[in-house]
Amino acid sequence: MVDVAFQHKFSINKTAEGKLFDSRVNIPIPFRDVLLTWNNHGKNSYHPIPFSSEYGKERDSDKGVQFEIKGEEHGTDGISLSEQALSAPVMKLLRWSFGDIMHTCADSKNVLLAEQLMLQMQNLGLEPSSATYDGFIRALVSVKGFQDGMEVLKGMQQKNMKPHDSTLAAMSVSCSRALELDLAETFLAQISNSHHVYPFNAFLEACDALDQSERAVGVLAKMKDMNILPDIRTYELLFALFGNVNAPYEDGNVLSQVDAAKRINAIEMDMMRHGIQHSHLSMQNLLKALGMEGMIKDMIQFLHAAENQLSRRSTNLDIHIYNTVMHSLVEAKESRMAIEIFKSMISCGLSPDAATYNIMIDCCSNIKCYRSACALISMMIRDGFCLHAVTYTSLIKILLNFEDFNEALKLLDQACSEGTQPDLVLYNTILEAASEMGKIDVIELIIEQMHREKIQPDPSTCSHVFSAYVNYGFQSTAMEALQVLSMRMISEQDDIFQENRSEYENLIFDEDSESESRIIEIFKDSAYLGVALLNLRWCATLMFPISWLPNHSPWAKRLSIDYDSACRG
Repeated sequence: MVDVAFQHKFSINKTAEGKLFDSRVNIPIPFRDVLLTWNNHGKNSYHPIPFSSEYGKERDSDKGVQFEIKGEEHGTDGISLSEQALSAPVMKLLRWSFGDIMHTCADSKNVLLAEQLMLQMQNLGLEPSSATYDGFIRALVSVKGFQDGMEVLKGMQQKNMKPHDSTLAAMSVSCSRALELDLAETFLAQISNSHHVYPFNAFLEACDALDQSERAVGVLAKMKDMNILPDIRTYELLFALFGNVNAPYEDGNVLSQVDAAKRINAIEMDMMRHGIQHSHLSMQNLLKALGMEGMIKDMIQFLHAAENQLSRRSTNLDIHIYNTVMHSLVEAKESRMAIEIFKSMISCGLSPDAATYNIMIDCCSNIKCYRSACALISMMIRDGFCLHAVTYTSLIKILLNFEDFNEALKLLDQACSEGTQPDLVLYNTILEAASEMGKIDVIELIIEQMHREKIQPDPSTCSHVFSAYVNYGFQSTAMEALQVLSMRMISEQDDIFQENRSEYENLIFDEDSESESRIIEIFKDSAYLGVALLNLRWCATLMFPISWLPNHSPWAKRLSIDYDSACRG
């Protein structure tokens, strides 16, 4: 279109409504990525124009904007441009055309073409409108993130241009996906007139990911003030955010269960008021919330109600819903009920997935039935599923219930030999049982294996090891082990300690109460680091020397030597 404009092939007229149109040329604009015109021989008929522009020479209401563009010949089909002026209607039409293509770039997430279009508009002396900036920012943040969009918004602000609501919505969504709640909420607050719910859903999703349900309350109030109707995704997120009260930090009690029931009932009533039925995910989140609060009876009632409702439509619930229910039952030690749900699911024709098998194998650890677990393993392999760390964890848990540490360690070796990488949960399962039974040799073997596998301990690891030594009267060894594990909880690399040593020493050795307050602030962002620093501060308070080379500790060296001897033996 730019090519045609400089060849003066436009004949711009106005319709009765005052709209511009060209009576002589009709240039089709391809959709999405095919944005170049091709001739009948399959060759690209677009001619690149090298621009050296001097624009803004004259601005007149009758003559429009006058500017000069100098070009060179490009073969027989080349274009020679010199001192060519475009009228105001042509410039307006070009500006609108660039804006339309820019919005196509936003829809197709073609940020490279969007950036090229902005550069070409600059070369032509076309000032982008707010609508053009809207398409450009939406294309930009969909690929590069909100930081690049912020830079463009600063440029708009310098030009006293107000962004569209759709621009603010796109920026808010991008910030929400980056879990930048403050920025996302700021952009949402600036939206003045919108009926789209998706930016609010994106914010709710970020609140759910960060477990900050209180941040969602203000956004829900804004949705109500703007008369923005929720959709099923909104309710899916509301059940996830507000369906439970105490969990996961505390077990549910009578008060929290009453509160949870009121919340769930309020959300369901709102769904009915807007004529929205449950999706599989909303029902799954509802059942999960009930299970986490320990409301087993209510959870089973909702499950059966959903089954009856779908049976009238000749369909079944999703396998993930059954997995959610069975997992909650196993966690609540309602093993018999979990087995009944499993059998009912099979009778309905639903095929178990890997998660289903792992949940039921974990159920076998509750009823201490290794034979049933092995039967489930056979079914799992027959259905084509591989054994993962969570599967081995459940099997080892059953063996540990019988205090069979030898078979548990053999199963751990088998998992490693088959290429399964044990995780922290598996190791902590063994450490917990070994600590309770006073198996210090097993504890030291597992700790060294974790170290060699570069698996960092967590507070539970420290607790199991420390308790085992203290229970047998090895207080000095317990403090030494606590120091080493706390250091490893911060990092497995010694150079990290040297980089941050002065900062950590100030937090550990300072006697003022402000140091503990600063550690608590660290805990909010990094729980492991916060716990490790508190452990080390406690060790220093008890006058135990702090070593910044944990692998040089006598305890760590002894574990390494014993591990090598066990492997050779």
